[in-house]
Amino acid sequence: MRKWHRWLVVFFGVFLVWISVTGVLSQVVPWFLPKPSPQVAAAQVPAGFVCPETMTCRPKQGGRSVVGLLHHLHSGESFGPVGVFIATLSGLSMVFFSISGIWMYVQMWRNRSDRGLKPGWFWK
Repeated sequence: MRKWHRWLVVFFGVFLVWISVTGVLSQVVPWFLPKPSPQVAAAQVPAGFVCPETMTCRPKQGGRSVVGLLHHLHSGESFGPVGVFIATLSGLSMVFFSISGIWMYVQMWRNRSDRGLKPGWFWK
């Protein structure tokens, strides 16, 4: 398991960092965007649309919004079907890394207790 864990992280590590950074930016950037005045926002809303109370609705600014761009970069849509495929594989690799990391930790913990060393959650 450790061998697979180490080899896969060489390839997917770059994509996981990309996905993490664009995901964080897509959540943080809206904090710093200017909020449109209610009159401007109302003028840009399609007729009959009502924003749900539980959501924050913002009109797009300048054609393609910054948050929309970050979402397309985050999901891989900006790079076509190959980008979406790599983003999906990266998400699956994150699940694999989580499970294999826990698996390796449990194995180390069991080996440590089998050798008679102090069992504990953390050790030096």
